[in-house]
Amino acid sequence: MSLPFYIVDVFAENKYAGNQLAVFLTVGNIVEAKEMQQIAREINFAESTFITKLDSQNNIAEVRIFTPEKEMQFAGHPIIGTSWVLMNKIFQNQPKNIALQVPIGEIPIHESENLIWLRAAQPKFWDTFSKNDFELFSNLKSEDFEDKYPIQEVTTGSAFVIVPLKNKRALENLVLDKDKTDKWLKANCKTNHRALYFYYLEESKIISRMLCVENNQLVEDAATGSASTCLQAFLLKYHLDKIKTINYQGDYIQRPSQIYFNGKRSKDNFEIEIGGKAQFVAAGEWEV
Repeated sequence: MSLPFYIVDVFAENKYAGNQLAVFLTVGNIVEAKEMQQIAREINFAESTFITKLDSQNNIAEVRIFTPEKEMQFAGHPIIGTSWVLMNKIFQNQPKNIALQVPIGEIPIHESENLIWLRAAQPKFWDTFSKNDFELFSNLKSEDFEDKYPIQEVTTGSAFVIVPLKNKRALENLVLDKDKTDKWLKANCKTNHRALYFYYLEESKIISRMLCVENNQLVEDAATGSASTCLQAFLLKYHLDKIKTINYQGDYIQRPSQIYFNGKRSKDNFEIEIGGKAQFVAAGEWEV
């Protein structure tokens, strides 16, 4: 049995940038979660997705998301990339509005001005942390942190510890100790998805880095859509109640990415949208 698959670069202005994604069309084939996990581990991108159901009449697809290590409840770049594949390669009418069913619920998607946009779920703001904690597992010093904002774990489906930094130098020179980072994350994060999202607000743009420990390795992500929805929520809560900007990620691992922000907050209601481009790279058949 073979599965059609597609490879796209997500949040990429050009090919061979952004975050890589493999999208597998499994509709009509019996592929168990265990095998999906094996395929994701074999291809070894940050995430791979599996389209398990299609409603072509209503432009709805059911999608499962896997890292090489585990299944995700929600992830931004896989949703953006899979949506591009559905809109341009699978749905015959090439719609501009679709919906993806993922474990946390339905995610509405629309295309506008060559950008694929998703709207995130309402955020939850969890524990805050001391900047002194970071001296235990990083090279950051107390003067490297932006004192106007807290360090806080935020989730819109996948949780991230949002870490505001005061200057680009601290972000550029960031070093983490893998084992000590892993220990701190396991001790402090509320879910099995544990990651740090460092950012620096430079006038009208954001520069960011996402790091986590996966498969006993310290991993840096090229573009993290789910973290970007958490960061956007964080900025709407603590910085401005309306935001329209670009988050630049991936420069430090030679995969430059641009994640577009468009959000606003009214009291406790958040309207969080992130958008980006996807570049088609390849298509083929995967033997299972």
